[in-house]
Amino acid sequence: MPAQFTHVLNVTAGARAIAEGTARAIQGACGNASQTAAIDWLAPSRAFDIAFTGDPDAIRASLRETVQDGWLLDLNIVAIENRRKHLLVADMDSTIIGCECIDELADMAGLKPQVAAITERAMRGELDFPAALRERVALLKGLPLEALARVYAERVRLNRGARALTATMRAHGAHTLLVSGGFTYFTTRVSEDAGFEEQQGNRLLDDGKALTGKVAEPILGREAKLRALEEGVVRFGLALSDTLAAGDGANDLDMIKRAGLGVAYHAKPVVAAAAGTSIVHGDLTALLYLQGYRSSEIRRP
Repeated sequence: MPAQFTHVLNVTAGARAIAEGTARAIQGACGNASQTAAIDWLAPSRAFDIAFTGDPDAIRASLRETVQDGWLLDLNIVAIENRRKHLLVADMDSTIIGCECIDELADMAGLKPQVAAITERAMRGELDFPAALRERVALLKGLPLEALARVYAERVRLNRGARALTATMRAHGAHTLLVSGGFTYFTTRVSEDAGFEEQQGNRLLDDGKALTGKVAEPILGREAKLRALEEGVVRFGLALSDTLAAGDGANDLDMIKRAGLGVAYHAKPVVAAAAGTSIVHGDLTALLYLQGYRSSEIRRP
């Protein structure tokens, strides 16, 4: 890629393939605002880059006049320098998996609406996360331990692209960490299934037969997720610019904003607005296309 280009507009598809005419319209919008390169397809009909030099805000303004909501595309501007990251730190619930485990446990206890309402407010940043977690866990007191196994077997499913994301980054030398405000019963299993090297989560307390309604302290929340990112940087001899953090809730915001590439993934509006980089329509392979990986480089275990 010519040295004069400093950024790329990365475009990835959601449910629909990208039509050639749509790609050309986006290219034209970029050309109106800056000097651009040709369309570089990373995956046919699924993802492409347009390299450019100039003001990213001018590109964004031009795109707002061109891009249609019905196209179901994610458009993000990323710097070309140090584009591929060497540390992935990802949230679990509603990011790597498609559910909130605590809400599914509450469903086993007949309390899902009550608990899910608290979860939603906490993820929007309206409640203190540790206090909200303690409140929800207290409602689960007496839930038999068999319910955890049932939730994992019946409700927990990896989001599309999860294994490809970790396998591809690890194949190119990156480290992978799953860090969750959820529970270690699930993080240990999800991390193994999805291919993460390490995991962190909160520990539910039990009496050997049922949950006690307590969670081990200290609670892993917003600050702990940021700390996991920063400690990983030190441990692996990296810079913050080498990192990718992804999540959907308010307790992910600090690590998202601190990472070299912070991605709001199918996130709450407050998170998407603050993150700068957002995936709304695509699956987790979009995080690979953001880093410039081509379809031929993606590992699909």
